[in-house]
Formats: sequence, C-alpha cells, structure tokens
Amino acid sequence: MTLYVILATRGRADFVAALCRRLLQQAVLPARIVVAGTQESDVGPVRPLVAPSPVPIDVLLCSAPGLCAQRNTAREHLLALRRSEGSTGRYAMVYLDDDFVPDAGWLAACSAALVAHPAAVGLTGRMLADGAHLSAGLSVADAEDFLTGRRPPLPHWNGGTTDRRVHCAYGCNMVFVDRICEAYRFDENLPLYGWQEDLDMSTQARRHGEILFEPRCVGVHLGVKSGRTSGLRFGYSQIANPLYLIAKGTMERKRALRFVVRHMLSNTFRSLRPHPHVDYRGRMAGNLLAMRDLLRGRCHPRRIEGLM
Repeated sequence: MTLYVILATRGRADFVAALCRRLLQQAVLPARIVVAGTQESDVGPVRPLVAPSPVPIDVLLCSAPGLCAQRNTAREHLLALRRSEGSTGRYAMVYLDDDFVPDAGWLAACSAALVAHPAAVGLTGRMLADGAHLSAGLSVADAEDFLTGRRPPLPHWNGGTTDRRVHCAYGCNMVFVDRICEAYRFDENLPLYGWQEDLDMSTQARRHGEILFEPRCVGVHLGVKSGRTSGLRFGYSQIANPLYLIAKGTMERKRALRFVVRHMLSNTFRSLRPHPHVDYRGRMAGNLLAMRDLLRGRCHPRRIEGLM
C-alpha cells in the first residue's frame, strides 16, 4: 500500500517543517510528502528539507487560502503525477494537520490496517490528547510526554485501544484510499478553516465501504491557536456549515441541530468573561450573524469570506 502524505498549512511554518522531519523518521516512510501553503512564509522552513530528504517533498503554493482548497490542490497534484508516471497498485492519501504529532509507527500501522482490510475506504487513528479541546492547546513537549507514556492519555471520542468502525475520520489525522481520492474532492464551499469537512468527506466515503479506527496509529493533536480563522468567522461557520451539509445530505439533521444548539449555548456562556486564548465573544457574534442571515434566506458557509 503506497502512502502519500498531504499537509495543508497556513501561518504555521515551523510546525509543518517539524512534522515533515518527523515523517522522515517513520518506521515506514511515505512515498511522497506534499506541503500545500498559500505564500512563501508558510513553507519557507520546509524547503531546506527537500534536497536531503530520502523521499520526495513537493512544496506547493496555492492560489487561495482554505483547508479544502489546499488539500484539493495537493490531491490533484498527486493524481497528475501518478498519471504521468503510469503508476499502478493500491494507494491512499494521508491528511494530517500541520500541528499533529504522530508516533513513529503511525504510517506502518496505517499501511498494515489498510492491507488487512482491503474493502475499507478510510482510516483514522487514536488520539492520546487533543489540544483543540484545551484552552491553551498543547506543546511539542506535551506531545512527547503522551507518546512516550510519561503522561496517560486524555479521554477523547477518537480514543480507545480497540479497533472498530467509525462514522467519521477525525480531520487532523485521516486517510482515504485510492477509489475515494479519485471520486471525491473536498468541498470548497466550506472555506478557510473548512469546519466539518472531515464529516462531509467521510459520509461520502462510507457510501462505498467502512472507515477504520486503528488504535495503533497513535498521535497527539496540539491544537495550536495561531493560524486559525477569526472568532467571528468561526462562529459563523459553526452555524452555516452544518446547515449547508444538511442540505447537501452529508450531515444528519439531528446531529447538525445538536451542533448548532451546543455551540450557541457554549459560546454564550463562555463569552461572559474574556478568554486569553479563544475569542468566544467573536464566536457568539458570528453565531448571531449566521442566524440573522438564516432568517433572511442568505446563510451560506462562503459568507465568512467577507467577514473579518
């Protein structure tokens, strides 16, 4: 099973360079790493790694920022390379967030699981800790503590030690096999941060097979706060994206409405006091703006492109 790793990045150049170095230390190396940024400052620290790397590292500059757009650019780059080289055989594309820290055996376990389950269409790994759910995020030192066992794993919905089938591959570490990569693109109507793009893609993939949870693919998501979209934009996405996915048919109505209510209540409560790391007041304002647009019949995920 040939594995290609795609890293979409913006505003986190040092983190993505560190992840590239970590990928070059994997027990099983990827066939190729593609780093997709939006400007030179996103990818500058990666360039010195290209020449000495034991595997190709392709650095792309995308015409527009956005997680989905950048991943699509990298995906299409890989598909074009395979066509030009006449490549055959099974492959999968591994999508990692630039602030994800994988265990050294992550790619080996991924490959073994996909080979053992040829009907599977995707895979996601075990989270030992997730800084996205912690106010200040996690450091690389924290990640090392979790990976080496110096700190016990934190509870997480994408945790556990038993392999199983899952509804959604978690976006910070998700894999889709060749037939899914060739059939589907990430939806660029989910702009910038692309919130819920993992569920959208997973739902489409599950029409063709099962998504594996592989507990041997161990990692830590730092949840770095820099490089993220503004509180106002993210708050708007918390409402607009689920409603859009209901209409598209990739999110169940109950799940979407539960998301909307939960985030509005959480943002309202947490906006009562300023937070040093998360703009809950901005998120609440974005929630309210999306609800106003909904009543006016113009609520759409792309509306955040006109917000600050």
